Amino acid sequence: MDCDDAIIRIYQYLDGELTIWRRRAIARHLDECPPCAEGFDFEIELRQVIASKCRDEVPPELKRRIAEAIGLPGKPRRDFPPVGGSL
Repeated sequence: MDCDDAIIRIYQYLDGELTIWRRRAIARHLDECPPCAEGFDFEIELRQVIASKCRDEVPPELKRRIAEAIGLPGKPRRDFPPVGGSL
C-alpha cells in the first residue's frame, strides 16, 4: 500500500468499514510511514475534539420520527447519545 491508497481509505479505516486485510495493510503502512501516521493521529484527535465539544441534545420529536421511520416499536428510547457522542 502506498500513501495515496492509505489517504483514500483512512476514513473508512477510522470508521471500521474495511476488511481485516485492508485494515492490516493500512496499519502496516502507518507503522512504516511517519507522514501518514501524523495525518492519522491528527484525524483521531480531531474526532475526539468534535465528540467532546458537539454535545447537542436531539429533540424528542426528532427521536420519535426517526424511531418510526426505521420501524422501532413503541416509544423511542431515552438513552440516545447526544449528537457528536462517543466514537
